[in-house]
Amino acid sequence: MCIPGSTKMASQVWRVAGRLRSQPLLRRQGVVALQSRNLGKDDLPGPYPRTAEERARAAKKYNMRVEDYEPYPDDGLGWGDYPKLPVQHVDSRSHWDDWDFPDIRRNYGDVYHIEEDIMWRNRPQWDKEFNPSLKTQVKTLLGVLTVFGVLFVFGFKYPMFQPVGPKQYPYNNLYLENGGNPDKEPEAVKNYAI
Repeated sequence: MCIPGSTKMASQVWRVAGRLRSQPLLRRQGVVALQSRNLGKDDLPGPYPRTAEERARAAKKYNMRVEDYEPYPDDGLGWGDYPKLPVQHVDSRSHWDDWDFPDIRRNYGDVYHIEEDIMWRNRPQWDKEFNPSLKTQVKTLLGVLTVFGVLFVFGFKYPMFQPVGPKQYPYNNLYLENGGNPDKEPEAVKNYAI
């Protein structure tokens, strides 16, 4: 066990941070996984635990109590002995706690959820369920349609547009170009009123 502030803990942090920084992320089966070429045997999930001793060993590996440890079901996705953690978005965690890493609200040694990349603060908080009743949904839909309908009717009844004056042309509204007499002086055109 590492004591906070010890050199062993610091060396482990730098070792893991160096590995994570150098690892490109891969998308496979909807899960972001790290390439395993530089990870040690202890860092990778092991086979699915079948006995009580294997479960105890896996719980110790992930720094969990045996009572709290539950692996993902062995359904062929290949997650092995990785623990099945509760779905909890970062914003759902208490911001009053004294976190080791307050920006991601996590402590040193915490096990990451298998889908941690969709629970960060820049992702939607999807673990909170918002299911309004059917009555509320119908009221909202009818309210929005009523507002748009009223705006549509009044838009046709009272059309709004920018006011436009008559088109202005130079040279007395193109007097000569429109077939005016060049010998006669045209009437002055006034395009404004003061």
